[in-house]
Amino acid sequence: MKNTIIFILFINMFAASCNSQSSDNKTKANDSSTVETNIIKKIEPQETAKYPNVKSIPVPVGYKRIEIAPGSFGDYLRNSELKTKDNKVYLHTGKPKRNQSAQFAVLLIDIGTRDLQQCADAVMRLRAEFLYEQKQYNKIHFNFLSDGKPRYFNDYAKGDFSHKKFRKYMNYIFSYANTSSLKNELKKVNSTEDIQIGDVFIQKGKPYGHAITVMDIAKNESDEIIFLLSQSYMPAQDIHILKNPENEAFSPWYKTKESGNLYTPEWTFTFNDLMRF
Repeated sequence: MKNTIIFILFINMFAASCNSQSSDNKTKANDSSTVETNIIKKIEPQETAKYPNVKSIPVPVGYKRIEIAPGSFGDYLRNSELKTKDNKVYLHTGKPKRNQSAQFAVLLIDIGTRDLQQCADAVMRLRAEFLYEQKQYNKIHFNFLSDGKPRYFNDYAKGDFSHKKFRKYMNYIFSYANTSSLKNELKKVNSTEDIQIGDVFIQKGKPYGHAITVMDIAKNESDEIIFLLSQSYMPAQDIHILKNPENEAFSPWYKTKESGNLYTPEWTFTFNDLMRF
């Protein structure tokens, strides 16, 4: 009995968490027995590498992607490129992630060679890349955990607005910001009926938290809302579109609810965790 208890404690110590020296974290997500069938053709993992971008991921029968303004953050995320040669998630070390069952597809975006771009970092990276593409350099800023004050890309760049300088700035941010600091600068979304592409499900955690990004949204004729999610994790790894662990037939799409839990492959949120830049 004593050996069994020690073994269980040892396993719990290594439960999933997404955090960097000033970043984030995770625990594991739960599974559910709820399954809907004949909603969307089951797509095998190797087939998902055929999709060139997020908007090419098929929606379930009866649903249609919502209209979004060209040049908006939602438009940027929907048009994010996906890997088409290899659907594996790789760590910052270049090695494959141990868990290859969480992703539906993998974004074509670098992660660097340092253990920095974890969960909240991936959320900030996507937001910052959009603003950089739009040349809205003055809007690129994130708060440090230490003092809650923003650090602006404009100040860091000192006139050098190359993407190389931008990536150095993002690593600078990743080193001193985390889920807690990010959540403090986001705004609460009061109802999931108001969910938008680019919104963030985020938890501060005790001591760890997690954050994921809403990548696309679709509706049916009854105005039922479904959405796609992306994450990075710990250690730093490719940003990837998440499968829906509750509903294999409906995966990778998730349905909105006004309350209750949102189960993702490696973390459990609540629908009250929805926030916005």
